Amino acid sequence: MLIVSTNDLPGYRIDAVLGEVFGVTVRAQTLGAGMTAGLRALGGGEVPEMTQLMVQSRNEAMGRMVWQARQRGANAVIAYRFDNGEIGAAWSEVCAYGTAVWVTPLSDHAKKQYEAMTQAGGLPHQLPG
Repeated sequence: MLIVSTNDLPGYRIDAVLGEVFGVTVRAQTLGAGMTAGLRALGGGEVPEMTQLMVQSRNEAMGRMVWQARQRGANAVIAYRFDNGEIGAAWSEVCAYGTAVWVTPLSDHAKKQYEAMTQAGGLPHQLPG
């Protein structure tokens, strides 16, 4: 699945717009991680516990968006964005959204990229590690 934040996909022709797709997740931090993060925040700097929570949330929301796009028959998502917010004091919500489309590669580079992606079952960063 090709996923881009732009409204078009250079080297590709958009043949069909299949509609808006999104994925949402709501996560709560554990009591232990919340206390550790709170103590770490007193000293300033990055809070790794919260960073990990946000990365997991983003990946989950993105995976759900991709699933929805595949259900619609898309091979790409354009205008990809994230939104996030808090629900109460301990819950965070992340939404990934975009427009599901069917694209056809036109340029030589796009054709090579698309062929490699379809043979591998996804782009390198989307494949299970």
